[in-house]
Amino acid sequence: MNDLRIEPVDGEAMVKDWQYVHNAIIPTDLLSLDDVRERVQRNHLEVAYLGDVLVGCSTVRPPTSDASVATVIARVLPAHRRQGFGGEIYARGLARARELGAGVIETVVLESNPDGLRFAQRHGFVEIERYLLPGDSVPFIDLRLV
Repeated sequence: MNDLRIEPVDGEAMVKDWQYVHNAIIPTDLLSLDDVRERVQRNHLEVAYLGDVLVGCSTVRPPTSDASVATVIARVLPAHRRQGFGGEIYARGLARARELGAGVIETVVLESNPDGLRFAQRHGFVEIERYLLPGDSVPFIDLRLV
């Protein structure tokens, strides 16, 4: 048993921790603190700690009123990968998406993150689309749980 603690983003310190993990893993789409504060209003954001050490974060984009698709994204800092933390973060996000009524689960991974892509594929996701954000040179990969 480890001391992994996963908590909803609550307060400025956790907003900063979530931002740090996101920006470390998605350097092509850096978010400001204001961006994160806005996201916490529409998405379910969590931060994961091993004791007091920041390990990762997650995002659950809830299903919209016209679709039962939710997006679950688990991010783990490189120093903490391959220790089972991603699986715990993902399982919690998946459960949250199901609670919110999701019938279809998707995720998104930056192409330059082969660890994230392998993780998604190992958990049953298949690629459905690749795209570039305006001005970017590294594609995002959308995947769907099958």
